[in-house]
Amino acid sequence: MPPTARGASAARAAEPTEDFLRALYHRHGAVMLRFATRLTGGDWHRAEDVLQETAIRAWQHSGELDPTAETLRPWLFAVVRNLVIDGHRLRRARPPEEGEPSPAHLPVPDGIDHTLTRQVVVAALRELSARHREVLLHLYYLGRTVTQTAEVLGVPAGTVKSRSYYAMRALSDSLRGRGLTTPD
Repeated sequence: MPPTARGASAARAAEPTEDFLRALYHRHGAVMLRFATRLTGGDWHRAEDVLQETAIRAWQHSGELDPTAETLRPWLFAVVRNLVIDGHRLRRARPPEEGEPSPAHLPVPDGIDHTLTRQVVVAALRELSARHREVLLHLYYLGRTVTQTAEVLGVPAGTVKSRSYYAMRALSDSLRGRGLTTPD
């Protein structure tokens, strides 16, 4: 078929579709729009979307439906109602979307938390006895083993273990009292 003949047949095929939709909107459009607006709680934009979707569904059945018949209205109202209900269910099933937090509410690492935590820990360490503080210094700050710490301090390894146990308990209690840790 030549291009001009093909274009002419496409135009003829589009005419019934346009005629169907024009007649549908002319006869039922305003009533369906008011009905959809009422069902959507006055949301005019959503009602227009529902009306367009209803028209598309009617057009898909254009071979079976007469857009000028009054008997079409109950079917159209049912489609509008079902689309509104489906939209409502869809919005309830999805959690509400949240936008990006504003820059004013974003945390900014500025080192203050680290400084404050360090001050609290240093104050808690000062409350420990000199022996407990010394054992923790060797084991945790200097990274020595129990055996190395025992040799440097000139005490048995069991004493280092015992002191570190009681030092950690006392430090934990002190930090908990300052609100830095939570109760177990």
